[in-house]
Amino acid sequence: MTGKMAAVKWHSRVRKYEDELQKCRLDGASLDLSDYHPLKPITVTDTKSQRGRRKGSTSSSSSSSSSVAPDPLSSMLDGTDPLSMFAAASASDAPSLSHSSSAGDLGRRRKEREEEVGADFEPWSAKRAEILARFTTTERLSINLFMGLDKGKVTSPTSAVSEKVRTRLEELDDLEEGSQKELLNLSQQDYINRIEELNQSLKEAWATDQKVKALKIVIQCSKLLSDTSVIQFYPSKFVLITDILDTFGRLVYERIWSMCSDPHPLPETFSAEDVNDTAKETCLNWFFKIASIRELIPRLYVEAAIFKCNRFLSRSGIQDTLPRLTSMIRGIGDPLVAVYARAYLCRVGTEVAPHLKDSLNKSFFDLLASFRQIHSDSVQNQLVMHRVEIPVYLTLYSPAIHWILQCVSYRAPEALLTEMMERCKKLGNNALLLNSVMSAFRAEFVATRATDFIGMIKECDEAGFPKHLLFSSLGRSLASADPPENERLPILNEAWKVITKVRSPQDYINCADIWVEFTCRHFTKREVNTVLADIIKHMTPDRAFEEAYPQLQSVIRKILTYIHDFSVLFSMERFLPFMDMFQKDSVRVEVCRSIIDVFIKHQQEPTRDPVILNALLHVCKTMHDSVNALTLEDEKRSLALLINGFIRMVSFGRDFEQQLSFCVEARATFCNLEPVIIQLIHTVNQLAMETRRVMRGSHSRKTAAFVRACAAYSFITIPSLTSFFSRLNLYLLSGQVALANQCLSQADAFLKAAVGILPEVPRNIVIEGKQRSSEGFLLDFICNFLSTLLVVPDHPEQGVLYLVRGLLNMVQDYTWEENSDAKVRVYINAIPLLAAVSQESYLYSIPKVDSNETLYGGDPKFIAEVNKLCETLIGQVLDHLKGLGRDESIRKQGSLAFALFGCLLAHGDLRNTKLNQLAVNLWNLSHKHGYCDTRTSVRTLEHIKQQAQHSDMVHLSDMITRLSLQSRA
Repeated sequence: MTGKMAAVKWHSRVRKYEDELQKCRLDGASLDLSDYHPLKPITVTDTKSQRGRRKGSTSSSSSSSSSVAPDPLSSMLDGTDPLSMFAAASASDAPSLSHSSSAGDLGRRRKEREEEVGADFEPWSAKRAEILARFTTTERLSINLFMGLDKGKVTSPTSAVSEKVRTRLEELDDLEEGSQKELLNLSQQDYINRIEELNQSLKEAWATDQKVKALKIVIQCSKLLSDTSVIQFYPSKFVLITDILDTFGRLVYERIWSMCSDPHPLPETFSAEDVNDTAKETCLNWFFKIASIRELIPRLYVEAAIFKCNRFLSRSGIQDTLPRLTSMIRGIGDPLVAVYARAYLCRVGTEVAPHLKDSLNKSFFDLLASFRQIHSDSVQNQLVMHRVEIPVYLTLYSPAIHWILQCVSYRAPEALLTEMMERCKKLGNNALLLNSVMSAFRAEFVATRATDFIGMIKECDEAGFPKHLLFSSLGRSLASADPPENERLPILNEAWKVITKVRSPQDYINCADIWVEFTCRHFTKREVNTVLADIIKHMTPDRAFEEAYPQLQSVIRKILTYIHDFSVLFSMERFLPFMDMFQKDSVRVEVCRSIIDVFIKHQQEPTRDPVILNALLHVCKTMHDSVNALTLEDEKRSLALLINGFIRMVSFGRDFEQQLSFCVEARATFCNLEPVIIQLIHTVNQLAMETRRVMRGSHSRKTAAFVRACAAYSFITIPSLTSFFSRLNLYLLSGQVALANQCLSQADAFLKAAVGILPEVPRNIVIEGKQRSSEGFLLDFICNFLSTLLVVPDHPEQGVLYLVRGLLNMVQDYTWEENSDAKVRVYINAIPLLAAVSQESYLYSIPKVDSNETLYGGDPKFIAEVNKLCETLIGQVLDHLKGLGRDESIRKQGSLAFALFGCLLAHGDLRNTKLNQLAVNLWNLSHKHGYCDTRTSVRTLEHIKQQAQHSDMVHLSDMITRLSLQSRA
């Protein structure tokens, strides 16, 4: 490195590190436990007045002291909960109960609240979308409407007023006997759009005070539920039309509620006594209008829609009406129409009066009684006419029966399930009903009776509802609850006898997927292996597995949920052949990811089991081989994290050579993922340091050769990395590891390689997808590198401090950013290193490695070379400061001048007059324009004053008088 020599002669300050350490050490002080400390428990004295009369004395007070830390809320609020205070205030403002209220009434309301539907009850809205998606048709549909419901035809308010003067019966007769229009040849989407238009017409009619028209729309829509001409679409039709009924019921209820809001709104738990006469009369009028409807189905549905309005009429209105409506459904002849009517009644009944379980149970028992109609001649003829098979027809009942049973079984006692099972047996174990019962009741109840259910399933007729679906429902319950231990193996055997006979691969895997969880939960690897073998046997022919990847993935997830011992997992003969069925790349990689993820989470200790290592290496290789030019960086990063987690869990104990061989194999296997290569280099460096620890720093011939092999591994691997800073940091780290293991030539090679690639470092790098300047990272690396060079001995065939000189030459030749002061900061940071190497004993060293302090031993020629290099660096910095003065970069000039001043103060021998004067000039320059931080300057002066009190630093006293603080004008 060349440069103009500084005008000042450099002399490093002589440092005595041990003495400095003693001076900087804090003085010990005895701790007085009685003193206040913020973390000490607070002692609170609680004084309570005890007012009482004692014979011959006045009232007295006693004090008690407690050392328990008080609750700040209770102490501040005097023990009163603020929420309780608000609740009490609200209670005091609330009106008192009417004279008709009684203790029995309050008990009844409390019981009703306890039986209200909770968050664990799946609402109807959650089932709506599934039903609409499942029950579709390609047949043409028709809809009957009376004239006047066409979209866009809005009756004027005048006509609405004229309608009001007619009698209600005439209005309804006009509806049922008036002209009607039938829309034919509608597609499913046209039909849905038409129903939605009717819903909108209902809202518009209500908003324009045309209540009779709104009722007509609802009645007409309800009539559509008696039409089963396109029978496959009936469940979806039911969903669409009950949406309109719900809208109507809500509008009527809100209308009557609003009539009760004057002068005060009704409380949430109001009774009929709180409702005014006008609201009651309006409510009765609605019920009278509906009672006038001649046809059963629309009358039933519309009354059910406003069922909640019974609350306005009497206390027992709901309790009396629900059984009546339940009995009315018995008059519906079509079993499909009847079951959906019961489902709707159960729905509104559960929403309004969930405590009335008797009516819900009665609905289900009526359903059982009417279920025999399915096999009647009328239904069979209807199915023949519509060309619908019995299994398809039975599936139409599923949503309604499931919903009815969900309402019936919600928080129901276990005895009800026993009664249901007995009634199903009397019906000949109807498969559809049995399936719904198992799905609806709590899994714990079903699990305790699993053997009984299996017996009932065996006796079912398979023609209408396949037995494997029944076993699927039973398996879902057993996956959530445990049957008696002595029954588990017979249950599995009986279930698998049925499952293995299923011919359709899709049906088979759907059922097997459910029972895998039961098998993994209660049995050993032998049974799980048998199940996997059976799945492979069924899914391999005709490559059926290609259509069942989601179910096969689910099988893997369930196995991994219950088997965390990977030696057991991979010792199953059929597990890896099962994995071979995942031949679609994306699916195979996803499965491999799940396996490695579970291994990382649940493997408690590092492993050396060859079975586990070979299997997981294959799994990781599958993930690695999926990487190509189109793979996103996030995906690469995610895969690398999983593979690195696996590598960190591999340990061969004291067999270090085997560990190194594993890393060599892994390097070849995972060459396309740079983070994995970096992890392998760290693993090998850690291996070398572990060897040093075991040998306690004294290597034998064998271990010395081994750590050199580790260094060679790193030296060969690092150049394959594309990230410059990863290479730089790993060269430095590997050099430090080699130096710690007394591999001097290897350490020298690492450090020279790091210096050699410095000129290639780009000025900008990409971090998280954004271009960032590399200057800050490079400056940090060089500072770290300089601190390592203190303990690196010079090569015998090279010159004094050749690595330091090489580094500084590279810094000088590097193309820094324009107007950057990074190079000068490197020079300033190099001065402390050069001052440190001039000392007789170094601040730190590496055991069994002779640093330059031993090699040169304070040789004058060595010291002269170091001083000369320091003078060159100072000269370069001063030249740069002059240039900044010309460029008017005064803020940057002040900052650099202060940094150099601090360097001279800490490491220069300021007894030298010229060096002392240079330090003063730098101080003045840094404060010349007032940009220096005043607090930092004040603390620096205080430090100099403290140092000047030491006998060997008296010369600083004179310098202090020449240092002054200046602020910007």
